[in-house]
Amino acid sequence: MNISLQWLNQYLDRPTDADEVDRVLTDVGFPIDGREDVDGDVMLDVEVTSNRPDCLSHLGAARELAAATDRKLKAPAIELPADSATDVISLTSVDNQAADLCPLYTARVIRNVKIGPSPDWLVRHLQAIGLRAVNNVVDITNFVLHELGQPLHAFDMDKLDGGRIVVRRALGGERFTAIDGTKHELRDNMLVIADASRPVAIAGVMGGLDSEVGDNTVNILLESARFDPLSVRSTSRALKLSSDSSYRFERGVDPAGVDRASQRAAQLILELAGGELATGVIEAGDSTLPEPIVQMRPERCNQLLGLELPVELMIKLLTALELSPLYEEGLITCTIPSHRLDLHREVDLIEEIARLHGFDHIPVEQKMHVTTRPPQAMIEGRRKVISTLAAHGYCQTITFSFLPDAAAKAFAGDLELVNVDEDKKKAESALRASVLPSLLACRKGNQDAGNHDVKLFEIAQTFGRRGGDYVESRRLALLVDADDASIAMRTLRGTLEELFDVMGCGDLNIVAAEHVPTWLDAAANIVDASGAIVGTYGPASSAILKQFDLQTPVVIAELDYPTLVSQYPPQPQVSSLPRFPAIERDLSILVDEATPWASIDAAVVAAKPALMERVEFVTVYRGKPIEKGRKSVTFRMRFRDPQRTLEHDEVSGQVDAVISQLQKAVSAELRAT
Repeated sequence: MNISLQWLNQYLDRPTDADEVDRVLTDVGFPIDGREDVDGDVMLDVEVTSNRPDCLSHLGAARELAAATDRKLKAPAIELPADSATDVISLTSVDNQAADLCPLYTARVIRNVKIGPSPDWLVRHLQAIGLRAVNNVVDITNFVLHELGQPLHAFDMDKLDGGRIVVRRALGGERFTAIDGTKHELRDNMLVIADASRPVAIAGVMGGLDSEVGDNTVNILLESARFDPLSVRSTSRALKLSSDSSYRFERGVDPAGVDRASQRAAQLILELAGGELATGVIEAGDSTLPEPIVQMRPERCNQLLGLELPVELMIKLLTALELSPLYEEGLITCTIPSHRLDLHREVDLIEEIARLHGFDHIPVEQKMHVTTRPPQAMIEGRRKVISTLAAHGYCQTITFSFLPDAAAKAFAGDLELVNVDEDKKKAESALRASVLPSLLACRKGNQDAGNHDVKLFEIAQTFGRRGGDYVESRRLALLVDADDASIAMRTLRGTLEELFDVMGCGDLNIVAAEHVPTWLDAAANIVDASGAIVGTYGPASSAILKQFDLQTPVVIAELDYPTLVSQYPPQPQVSSLPRFPAIERDLSILVDEATPWASIDAAVVAAKPALMERVEFVTVYRGKPIEKGRKSVTFRMRFRDPQRTLEHDEVSGQVDAVISQLQKAVSAELRAT
């Protein structure tokens, strides 16, 4: 915002200079972006933040200077002539049909004015801030805007159809020509100022060419109003039309300044253009002034600022800002003036004290106090899950929680879906009860992009209802391409077992599922120590592949994420290095094709070989000379005695017990040892 130094000094009891203005305004939060000498005056470009529209005027800048330098503010005196014989309501009317977008609209009428050039002092003031003089009435509205911060507009009243004003929303398709000559087609959500037949101004943005004040104007209708900032901003952006008025309306104007600016402009018009002011003012809307109260605790102020300011100094600073402070019972109570639209909370008052006292008086600690805390297990656990899966070649996805209804229902199971208002989100109205549909949709996107051998995972919330109660849980979902289903199943199982190991979930096991979910062709369950199912995995069913238009089979898994990370970090198990060597024995057995490794592993453990240290899967073989429907599974057992060296005869007896148990449990035939 540009301000003139000479103009600014008119509102201070002691004159200031450009250097002081630069220093003081910068210190209180309004840095000077530039300065320029203009015919014996100085123009200063002041940076005003969007929350301080009260400073978008010379009076506002003077108010800040006065508060910071112990000067007195000299507001312009406003005196209007005694009532005339004609009342304003007999000359015009205002119909405010959009009070939600125009809380207050005021109108004054001045008749028999004489349009002409402005006096030199007014021209100099406007030129000092980069404005061009037009005529005395238009220049006065610009002058008052930059003096008080309240935009005004003067209509040639004789050009208003019906001689009246209607504040309304535009009718879709209405056309409007602005004062700058640009033509616009209006939308039905735009606020306009109209006469009896057409828009004559875009509210808060710019007046119309058809009703502007010109050399032949005799009667004036003077507008001063408050408009909704969001409405002005959206209209200005949509039409690519901005002005000094829209800049201020977008940030908010002082409710008390609406009529004051109207009176000031009427006073100057009578002085410089003559004419007769009709008695009174038309007010369409709410003219009551809010008087919000904000309280502040002095001790809280000192605590936040790191100072020991006396209450008396706080009172002095707040008084300088026209906040009418009153100290009672340990609280400073302030009545916020209408021009301070930014003061709502205790911390706002504390900021005002800091600003006026000087930020340079706030002590700066030379040392940085650093408090170290142990990492949170849940956060570290999440990082470990992500890094482990990334190391196995999985890519993490982040997808929306909303799904098409059909996709969500396919994976809901026994949960009832939660839907949002379909009018607002028609295509994807269901909150997902499973993360798997999101992964499958992501796989479809990769398929369309030509990507193969895809591995995906996502950690996300799921939602649903059961028995009328909302159910929300965090799930881990995984997806692996499955050109070869058996290889993909083993790949995913290996990933899961690796996760269980690194997360310390030794009590999680994978077992054959008795009931296969509708979205899988076959399934294995992930169970905890109590036997409760915490997850499921298996190949996606052909119906699901068709629903998501996938050409490549996939294996998918989903499990309860909190269960996975509940025991992280795992407690380290430390043991001394073995002193004596181990004996390893490999067994190859023939079992039915449907026999899972978990059943074989369980049978080996059930044989209770006392000296067995571990058992591990080695390989599986299908083909000649093994008959169809059978497979050869090879696994390795390690035996060790911590006290002595084992003999092969001791191990052979325990291996025989394992073979016997395998024959009983899974009908195994010994192929080789």
